[in-house]
Amino acid sequence: MARIDVVMPQMGESIAEGTLSKWLKKVGDTVKRDEPMFEISTDKVDAEIPAPSTGVLAEILVTEGQTVPVQTVVARLETDVTAGVAAPAPAPSAPAAAAASAGQAASAGVGAGAPPRKESTPQPAAPHHPIAAGAPTTTHSNGDSLEDRLRTKSSPLVRRMAADHGVELTALQGSGIAGRVTKKDLLEFLDSGAKAPPRAPAGGTVPSHGLPLPEPWPGDVVEPMSKMRQLISDHMVASRHTSAHVSSFFEVDFTRIARIRATRRSEFEKATGEKLTYLPFIIKAVVDGLKAHPVLNASVRGGEIIYRKQVNVGIAVALDWGLIVPVIKGADNLSLTGLTRSLNDLANRARAKRLDPREVQDGTFTITNPGVFGSLIGTPIINQPQVGILCVGSIEKRPKVLTGPDGEDTIAIRTCAYLSLSFDHRIVDGANADKFMAFVKKSLETFPDAVL
Repeated sequence: MARIDVVMPQMGESIAEGTLSKWLKKVGDTVKRDEPMFEISTDKVDAEIPAPSTGVLAEILVTEGQTVPVQTVVARLETDVTAGVAAPAPAPSAPAAAAASAGQAASAGVGAGAPPRKESTPQPAAPHHPIAAGAPTTTHSNGDSLEDRLRTKSSPLVRRMAADHGVELTALQGSGIAGRVTKKDLLEFLDSGAKAPPRAPAGGTVPSHGLPLPEPWPGDVVEPMSKMRQLISDHMVASRHTSAHVSSFFEVDFTRIARIRATRRSEFEKATGEKLTYLPFIIKAVVDGLKAHPVLNASVRGGEIIYRKQVNVGIAVALDWGLIVPVIKGADNLSLTGLTRSLNDLANRARAKRLDPREVQDGTFTITNPGVFGSLIGTPIINQPQVGILCVGSIEKRPKVLTGPDGEDTIAIRTCAYLSLSFDHRIVDGANADKFMAFVKKSLETFPDAVL
């Protein structure tokens, strides 16, 4: 029989582990080469992982919710499809059986109203015992240290288990990568009978923020954040603590762009196969603005400013399960057609979980477009380590006062939208931000038809 190991892939140079969030196949299913087998979540992206070969899924070694290092074998494929599913593997050793049995019990016991976890599994020989970080001989952390932050980024399953048992993950020392608490660590701690360090007493406070923790009321539904939701939360809070956020607002007349779209749309779509939306025009104007005002295409490194030579524009894409920002690399080298193709390709693959983590890295400026949902204006949070993010409001027709050549004022119907810029006041002054916005406004209101 020929068996192929299916491993947790290396989804980027900086990624050391991934969480297997969902199996798309079950043991016994036939899979084709490149057919999605499972979904993973990493620190950068959610993605579907395809089968490396055609065969039958013979074994699943990593369950949903587990976080494992890259190159860990998560499953095995039997490529001799006539043989069917391989016979069950030999009984595991006592330590492995203990961990597996306890893991199944914990998985069945998470969630509101679930039965308590059974604790009848034997302990492995010479087990690893997580210890409370707040022991008398240890200086108590406020939860903001690097070690604490790494530990709390455990798998969703571990966080659910910790919540169910009232355990604060930052109070344990784990055996995983960078000291992360694994499911095995948590189970051993609970089975040891040690007093669980409390998450926070009722009516207490969270050490890092000094705010009281809310308590669920009868009838409420409590569910853990997904890995992506937790990462978004971490990044947004970190950005607010890092950058001095200031926002500026401009109204832009898109009437000329609307006319270009109306007259050239059919020709453009026939030639390129792409729909001609407003966003590529905005990206083009922003790219030109960043080249004219490079402080908006920069990053802060301590007491230094890094002026980026590359212009890589991130575009926020709303997903049903969160938010992701794929990056158009080298946007300053692309025409309007090239920007349109790159934008549509990245957005479509983001929604289909087909992005590579490298495609959400190295952005130098971000554009978010909540206007497609009807929002008129917004003050987005800067995407670190960038220093600016542009928000596009709803593009709609409005009555405007126009002054004619004879000096007389008239009311006309114009297609307009509000654009807002959140910028980092550590290095971007209000004058520079407004000059950039004025440049973008003028570029859009005088956009040359020949650029198509």
